[in-house]
Amino acid sequence: MQVLMQALFWNPTISIKLTKGLIEIADVIHNITSYFPNLKKELLIAHLKQTPQDFIRKNLKSSLLYSFLLTVMFFFVLDKARLPKLLLLPVLIIFFALFFGFGFLKVKAQIRKRAAEIDKEILFAGRYLLVKLYSGRPLLNSLLDTSRSYGVASKYVKEIVDDIDTGSTIEEALEKAMTYSPSEKFKKILFQVNDALRLGIDVTKPLEAVIEEITHEQEIEVKRYGRKLNSVVIFYMLLAVVVPSIGMTMMIVVSSFINFPIGFREFFVVIIFIIIIQLVFISTFRSIRPQVNL
Repeated sequence: MQVLMQALFWNPTISIKLTKGLIEIADVIHNITSYFPNLKKELLIAHLKQTPQDFIRKNLKSSLLYSFLLTVMFFFVLDKARLPKLLLLPVLIIFFALFFGFGFLKVKAQIRKRAAEIDKEILFAGRYLLVKLYSGRPLLNSLLDTSRSYGVASKYVKEIVDDIDTGSTIEEALEKAMTYSPSEKFKKILFQVNDALRLGIDVTKPLEAVIEEITHEQEIEVKRYGRKLNSVVIFYMLLAVVVPSIGMTMMIVVSSFINFPIGFREFFVVIIFIIIIQLVFISTFRSIRPQVNL
């Protein structure tokens, strides 16, 4: 590193070329970022403390690295199959596009995760806030008490309180929270509170109405989940219970007729298949489960 710094110091031409190269890279990253105008907002919603340029830069580096490694592995496959090596270029481009797109999917997954956290505790936070308001506490003190209460949603209310502490008005803090909230239900509560403040009316009545609406929506989600669960359970019984048991019985009977020995390898393959089916259904049950806490 010391030799490199001395070379740059004594040779201004190298330093100028290096500076121009860095500027060109920065311009390329800026141009790529311009194709994703919603990226800044999505990063804020996902609570990823990165600028769009930093995210694009890191995503490009990781995508190039992983796509290059997989392309190198694919080279041996082509060499073994005696296929033309010109296929490596489209393979590299495909791998790069997949990994680059996967980086944006991770941001959306983080947003969905935060939304699920809020939706699970939104009724508790809303009712707690409503009780504080009915007890005669001012809105700011009620928000402060809610931010200190139990539940995941309390930390999102604390963000509103922190914005107010830094000098923002209650309306500005609520507006910012609505803009960058991943949960539509949380946005409904904030909208009713903010709208009541702007109109100068009592906050409790609109807040109580929106909490009842969200409760009704979650009840519908639970009923819809029950109907989905019945269908998934039927497929689970068929694919994970009936088919393996009947299939093993038929395989043993048929193998006895055709004199085909069944050894440990065949049973091991069947066990692996059953485990995969079980894992698929476990993930399915988790994915369709509504994030409610009535």
